[in-house]
Amino acid sequence: MHFNYQQKREWGAAAQRSVLMAPRGMCVASQPLATHSGLKMLQRGGNAVDAAVAMVATLSVVEPYSVGIGGDCFALFHLAAQNKVLGLNSSGRAPKAARQEWFAAQGLSAMPTQGMLPVTTPGALMGWAQAVERHGRLGLADVFEDAIYYARHGFPVTEVIAGEWREAEKLLAATPSAAATYLLNGRPPRPGQVFQNPDLAAAYAQIVDQGIGVFYGGALGQRIAKFSQENGGLLALEDLAAHQADWVEPIGLDYRGWQVLELPPNGQGLTALEILNILAGYDLAGLEHNSPEHLHLLTEAIKLAFADRDYYLTDPTFYDVPVARLLSAEYGDNCRRRVDPARAMPPPSPGLGPRGTDTVYVAAGDQEGNSASFISSVYMAFGSGMVVPGTGIALQNRGHSFSLDPAHPNCIAPNKRTRHTIIPGMLMQDGRFVMSFGVMGGDMQPQGHAQFISNLVDFGLNLQEAVDAPRLRRMQGKVIYLEEGVPEHTGRRLAQMGHELDPTLTPVNKVGGGQAVYRDQAQGVWLGASDRRKDGCALGF
Repeated sequence: MHFNYQQKREWGAAAQRSVLMAPRGMCVASQPLATHSGLKMLQRGGNAVDAAVAMVATLSVVEPYSVGIGGDCFALFHLAAQNKVLGLNSSGRAPKAARQEWFAAQGLSAMPTQGMLPVTTPGALMGWAQAVERHGRLGLADVFEDAIYYARHGFPVTEVIAGEWREAEKLLAATPSAAATYLLNGRPPRPGQVFQNPDLAAAYAQIVDQGIGVFYGGALGQRIAKFSQENGGLLALEDLAAHQADWVEPIGLDYRGWQVLELPPNGQGLTALEILNILAGYDLAGLEHNSPEHLHLLTEAIKLAFADRDYYLTDPTFYDVPVARLLSAEYGDNCRRRVDPARAMPPPSPGLGPRGTDTVYVAAGDQEGNSASFISSVYMAFGSGMVVPGTGIALQNRGHSFSLDPAHPNCIAPNKRTRHTIIPGMLMQDGRFVMSFGVMGGDMQPQGHAQFISNLVDFGLNLQEAVDAPRLRRMQGKVIYLEEGVPEHTGRRLAQMGHELDPTLTPVNKVGGGQAVYRDQAQGVWLGASDRRKDGCALGF
């Protein structure tokens, strides 16, 4: 069983470029300089792990509102020699001082979005470094080489990145260190304008010279902790020093003969699998792609899966997340019984009942057949908006996802990981690697994973078409957003069925951006696809 290689161009907004194909290695990222950084690692003798980390490091410079060492990371690695898939969770935990009672005493009923209070321990750097140390062939000096160069010497800001950077102008202007680092004369950089980040270059060079201990408890960590204290934050040096990355077993679901792999909670890969578990009971291949019938069933599956996500998903060391039950065939049947094929449902309650937006994704494949599915993020644009002076490090606001309801499974607690949005994906068949894939964009990610896989499996689209195909995004309640390219008659019919169409015309951050690398095992060839919605590309050799 093979995916279709040929473009069909069935709609005006179909794939706008060919699937890239190469015999020895493949890299994909949302910015071309980053893709090239990964390719350099492969050509230097590194493997897919080295390439993925190099791409993420470069993206932290050229797409700084999305990713950086002030954030978190997750990954799936396929090691060809052992035919084994490893999972990496390097998401940070809440500070030791972060107690629900403390927030309640401050008069807070919900976690803040910006400032120091939603800042959790940054886990990205440890994840990047451990991946390279344990499963790469090169070192930090190699994988950080381009990031340091572009931060020190500058790079021209690409068009999509410039537009999304502009969206964060007010946030950056609100804090002196953020404005000094990420604004030029008080303004975001224009498309094509050269931007430099010498503070970040110096921080990365310090990490290369001294190791990641300089961040997790050393001089850089001390600067972060001091900045936190000065700005009313809870993050302390002991939180940084105590951080550990976890190597975990992936979870998976058989979808029509293909095994879709995701990371277990606290990430929302479970949600992507639950959507597919519900869709598996419908004959989607018998429907027209992006027809009213197709998108209605998709929307209802997303609603049901998100209701479960919003209640059950949290740190499994604090709460027994019912993964097996949510992915069971029986539960999929129960969910489908809740779906009216002709009418949109109101926001549902969790199916099992109560019990006791900015990211980068990269993928790489190498000559030996190894592959990396790697995702890293500071959460919302520039995270908390807090940039540690003199370092270029923007701190994430991942703690915003915690609940302050003491009865909620995801209520904040010391050293607890919150529900996480960023998810890498991988596809297998009959125990063999097929593809690394991901879709960026907060709540869009599980929705995007499900649509991408269904595009390939149910509708026979090729790799680039499956990435580029117009998407639906369920927003909240009955509200859905239909990307340009979804037929107008589909929108009209969905409205008649009770769905509320988001009238927003601006597509920025609505449906995310995806990347994928696929292995043609019979020929030993790599295929790559990079989303038309971003500045990036696929490169192979």
